[in-house]
Amino acid sequence: MMTLAPARPASPTVPGPTRTASVPPSAGMGTRTKGFYRHDLDGLRGIAIALVAVFHVWFGRVSGGVDVFLVLSGFFFGGRLLRGALTPGVALRPVPEVTRLIRRLLPALVVVLAVSAVLTILIQPETRWEAFADQSLASLGYYQNWELARTASDYLRAGETVSPLQHIWSMSVQGQFYIAFLVLIMLSAWLFRRLLGKRARAGFVVLLGALTIASFVYAIIAHNADQATAYYNSFARAWELLLGALVGAVVPHVRWPMWLRTLLAVVALAAILSCGALIDGVHEFPGPWALVPVGATLLFILSAANRYADPHTGGRIPAPNRLLASKPFVALGAMAYSLYLWHWPLLIFYLAHTGNSRVTFVEGAVILLVSGLLAWLTTRYVEEPLRSRGTVAATAPVSKVALRKRLRRPTIVLGSTVALLGVALTATSFTWREHVTVLRANGKELSVLSLRGYPGALALVDNARVPELPMRPTVLEAKDDIPVSTTEGCISDFDNVDIINCTYGDTAATRTIALAGGSHAEHWITALDLLGRAHHFKVVTYLKMGCPLTTEEKPLVMGDNRPYPKCREWNERVMPEIIADKPDFVFTTSTRPWNIKPGDVMPSSYLGIWQEFSDNNIPVLAMRDTPWMVRDGDPFFPADCLADGGDAISCGIERSEVLSDHNPTLDYVKRFPMLKPLDMSDAVCRADHCRAVEGNVLLYHDAHHLSATYMRTMTDELGRQIGAATGWWSD
Repeated sequence: MMTLAPARPASPTVPGPTRTASVPPSAGMGTRTKGFYRHDLDGLRGIAIALVAVFHVWFGRVSGGVDVFLVLSGFFFGGRLLRGALTPGVALRPVPEVTRLIRRLLPALVVVLAVSAVLTILIQPETRWEAFADQSLASLGYYQNWELARTASDYLRAGETVSPLQHIWSMSVQGQFYIAFLVLIMLSAWLFRRLLGKRARAGFVVLLGALTIASFVYAIIAHNADQATAYYNSFARAWELLLGALVGAVVPHVRWPMWLRTLLAVVALAAILSCGALIDGVHEFPGPWALVPVGATLLFILSAANRYADPHTGGRIPAPNRLLASKPFVALGAMAYSLYLWHWPLLIFYLAHTGNSRVTFVEGAVILLVSGLLAWLTTRYVEEPLRSRGTVAATAPVSKVALRKRLRRPTIVLGSTVALLGVALTATSFTWREHVTVLRANGKELSVLSLRGYPGALALVDNARVPELPMRPTVLEAKDDIPVSTTEGCISDFDNVDIINCTYGDTAATRTIALAGGSHAEHWITALDLLGRAHHFKVVTYLKMGCPLTTEEKPLVMGDNRPYPKCREWNERVMPEIIADKPDFVFTTSTRPWNIKPGDVMPSSYLGIWQEFSDNNIPVLAMRDTPWMVRDGDPFFPADCLADGGDAISCGIERSEVLSDHNPTLDYVKRFPMLKPLDMSDAVCRADHCRAVEGNVLLYHDAHHLSATYMRTMTDELGRQIGAATGWWSD
């Protein structure tokens, strides 16, 4: 059994190729300069797509294929444009370039998106349809990488199932590069030809060299700051494409001795083949380690550079280049774009259908075979007809004009069909998004639901009677059933280290509870706000997404274990401020779930926090953390499970899996007398099971945050515990 992907829920492990606009219609995926066609680069593309697919299906690792394709895209498209700009008298025309891009990139993409939309409706729960609609629009608009970067940095969506369209991010990066590079070259050519004349070449080299260096430096900085977001960042990836463009411009002028070219080709191919096994690209790219596949691709391109300089050298190219120029590799490279488009959705939909998180060797082989068949069909019957303008047989018995019309008629029909599919997909995506928006607008009544009809937690702690009523929030309402502090921007996001203070409860009160930590402290604001109004205390927020109060030197994002250096920086800022503000109590979480075994634990990195508060005579209301919904080591959404036909029990989790028999906080009360343990576990879970629905109310709005509606039903029990801990009131 081989894993699908690393533990990160929305893991950015999906590289991919796009077909470039520099290829002659009859030439597939190669490139032509001075009459010499690089079939070996077709083969390299075939090798890269094979690595991408194999590593995705069986190993769950990044193969480095995305970097190979980025360099090749820059080489094909950027190098050709740059060579044209450096050639005096050559006119650069943007409209034909854009038209060629659209004709070669969109048809196959639209077909795959349309099929994926149908499979989403048939296989995925309706709670996933909105995300698919968003990503369909992002894919068609070539901003999928930014959509994924946004969701990767959105803590409320960080646990969503891997999207069947996640792989299209790299196409978006390349599409953005094509347009930006086209504009850059057009403007620079106009300027340099007038100002620099014969020295225009130096101007281009300086400009592109500076951009390449700036992009590489930015990639390192962004990688260190937030690798998951940087993975999708266009400018953090631009240096790879720019290097390809620069090599594409200079390659006709490079000459190497045969022994050196052979050595370079062997080393380059070995590096490309071994990259995925030796480098953890999921966490290391687009940082400095990306130089390995990028550099290897550049070396392989340059290994046959002599053929550019002298196309009459016969078959004297290195053996690795000759191997990749053979028909099997060239054929695989010719359909690389379609194979890349198909293999990932088929894998994801198969896993969604079976409910598994991994595939066997046989299952993976079948997925690859089906992907290859669909890729061949798409290349043969969609890409090639629309990429070609039609040819006329010299010996045709009819006139050339009549034959051209006859040959173009099926192409027009095919093009119109693809265009209609794109329009239908766009309209359907917008319609579903609007439908969900209307449903959630109706969900505003959740804040005033009757406790008699929707007792929620009261069914557990007070044995309240539960009438037969529809569950609220519904599976589509759940996503937006979040704390008011989130909607009002009172919690710092992943990139922000500022301290954001908002006040809730009785804002004029003299007694203060500081609500501090991550989103698992934040979701208690719904009940704390109600209690503050009733018992005359104010609640001041000190919150940051995914960041509890901790002394951890190298904190990680809980759930996917991403490095989170800004959490430490924020902690270093927030602790002195809380102490200076001297609240009556600090309310924060005191436990976390184990990552390695069932139950929960009080992390040792919390002890320094308790000590610091104790040293400053600030008591702590230490809330035991909410159970996390986890299956096979990955978070799952109860709302998805319910939408897929599950029930309150099957969409829940065994209590012993997420909660220890004993609250770990109690072990530290003697050491820290000012630590006041709070434990609402019995208001969330039954004696043996944590169900998805209690008292007609859905507990979670995602995998591990309580819905605001359920939190309101916990107010009375939380009030009893806080009253006893503070002595401010009693029941």
